[in-house]
Amino acid sequence: MSAQEPPRPPPAAAEPPEPEPGGRYEAVVPHWFYCKVTDARERWVPFSAQDSERLEEAHGAGKDQGDVVVPTSGGRYDVHLRTRQRVAVYWEEEVSEVRRCTWFYKGDKDNKFIPYSESFSEELEEAYMIAVTLDEWKKKLESPNREVIILHNPKLMVHYHPVASSDDWVSTPTEQGRPRTVKRGVENIAVEIPSGEPLQIDHLVFVVHGIGPACDIRFRSIVQCVNDFRNVSLSMLQAHFKKAQEQQQVGRVEFLPVNWHSSLHSTGVDVDLERITLPSINRLRHFINDTILDVFFYNSSTYCQTIVDTVASEMNRLHQLFLQRNPQFKGGVSIAGHSLGSLILFDLLTNQKADPEEDEHRAQGSRTTSSMGGIEEVKEILKKLELSEYCDVFEKEKMDRQALFLCTETNLKEMGIPLGPRMKILHYLSSKTEMKVTAELWLHPQSPRNTSTETVSQTNLNIPLSQVSANYPQLNYKPTIFFAFGSPIGMFLTVRGVKRIDPNYSLPTCKGFFNIFHPFDPVAYRIEPMIVPDLEFEPMLLPHHKGRKRMHLELKEGLTRMSVDLKNNLLGSLRVAWQSFTRAPVPALEAGSTEAEAEAEAGTEKQPDTKPEEPPAAVKEETPLINVGRLNGGNRIDYVLQEKPIESFNEYLFALQGHLCYWQVESEDTVLLVLKEIYQTQGITLDQPLPGSQ
Repeated sequence: MSAQEPPRPPPAAAEPPEPEPGGRYEAVVPHWFYCKVTDARERWVPFSAQDSERLEEAHGAGKDQGDVVVPTSGGRYDVHLRTRQRVAVYWEEEVSEVRRCTWFYKGDKDNKFIPYSESFSEELEEAYMIAVTLDEWKKKLESPNREVIILHNPKLMVHYHPVASSDDWVSTPTEQGRPRTVKRGVENIAVEIPSGEPLQIDHLVFVVHGIGPACDIRFRSIVQCVNDFRNVSLSMLQAHFKKAQEQQQVGRVEFLPVNWHSSLHSTGVDVDLERITLPSINRLRHFINDTILDVFFYNSSTYCQTIVDTVASEMNRLHQLFLQRNPQFKGGVSIAGHSLGSLILFDLLTNQKADPEEDEHRAQGSRTTSSMGGIEEVKEILKKLELSEYCDVFEKEKMDRQALFLCTETNLKEMGIPLGPRMKILHYLSSKTEMKVTAELWLHPQSPRNTSTETVSQTNLNIPLSQVSANYPQLNYKPTIFFAFGSPIGMFLTVRGVKRIDPNYSLPTCKGFFNIFHPFDPVAYRIEPMIVPDLEFEPMLLPHHKGRKRMHLELKEGLTRMSVDLKNNLLGSLRVAWQSFTRAPVPALEAGSTEAEAEAEAGTEKQPDTKPEEPPAAVKEETPLINVGRLNGGNRIDYVLQEKPIESFNEYLFALQGHLCYWQVESEDTVLLVLKEIYQTQGITLDQPLPGSQ
């Protein structure tokens, strides 16, 4: 009849009074909960076992002290014990109520257990202790709301809600309403208690949202979406970095949201828009004003400045606050952006100033690369002009491609090049001048506005890509990797007049850049074709987190391969049949017969020379090595997700979901790529390499 023994020993300072000697009473083990309000509905969520133990220790030790603050949820929330409040650290959020819970009753609507208040829980615990010690049950207690709780026995305790009002002579509350189950101790209710997050933080990632206040198809905020992203990352670490975790090489990656939408729309622009907005189709117009217009705001020099200032200052603030709260942190910082947020980050990164030492180092590396590869390019040019005999002359003069384009007729004459070859070389150089200007458009971008105005600073003339006129702030750190999800960067660069990104260009302070997109995302565009415009190739297929392609993709490729084989075999059989049908009659002479047989054999031998039809690109497993420049350190940039089986039925139906899929719980493939690339910079790899990964 005694209560079950709890899995953890009771705390040193127990609230209920001690039972009489020889009693069978055992103190309940409390667990801490916080109240989460969603759509005006309250839901009590348990703290992790790790956080609850910390809160209980602080509660027992800090009774006589002032307000004790305990960091929880990986340091993203602080709990103020005296006021029983849970406060967000890095972003603005409604304060949540916190309770030290021991007794629960089942709610009306969703059958979830709701904790009693701490004071009433103490009354229940005292009544339970007396009942167990004296073995006297059928105890009846009345809550402050005139709700009655009856303790029938340790396994049967019920809660009655009063139904209606009334006078004193009506039926008692115990006879009214549907009884509800009462449970003592968190171990007796159906609730999942997380174990907690690793204390060690290896890397910090700032996540910037796109247009509008909502980030996914369920209209959740950036904070909620990043919370899901973080939770998926913890499960991916346990699944794919188990060896590194056992060796204590891996802790976790912290993801923090960066919100700029609220700052933009708090400037008073919404009031101005409201005055000019038509009254018809009110909801649609309000949606457009709140979301789609963010794109136009960013292309306005006035509001672009507000946006980039907000994003940069917020990331700097979060970085400084994070270091204050985690002084032992020695890891790197990366940034990620979704949709328009990726474009904002890209523009910020292209305007960062590298250290002079790094600039010199990069320049030396560039000069070394160009001097080694440039001479070979000159040899190729001379070979194309049928002037290979002069290669030694150009090599002796250490003439690379850049020096060749600076040559004049006098220079060539001084090198001893005859008149005829001189004319060929000069004609080639003049014909390639226009192409050279186009290839270097990244250095001197076309701009429709008047560049002579003072608003465009001199540094903006040297930025790699054309942008809206703004003073781009500097970040307090150098990002390790930049991840773009569903990004329109390629489209915006093209609209700005950029035709090609120079292969030698890289972001000044960021070495890594990954462009990740869903195949049906209507907002996403590729980057690699702007670097290598003369070569057609597919983006890298993002490996499935379980180590294989999705079954419908494998089935599709298998059927394609089978149809190609059947087509080739059928065509070969028809060709043989047609040749045998149209073959000339065999002469009776023996010599003629020999010649006919020889012809037939020759025809049969020639038949295999017909090349079978090439399988489509999707069937080819091996991806050729492609040089996509220095934007991602020589590695591939474009990565495409694998669509789900149901999404392949109708591309248009799932287009919107394709743009918002990067935050969902099913975003394991995206999260795993982010973790893989982050830990690869630290020399830590997956337990088992995924097929098709770079």
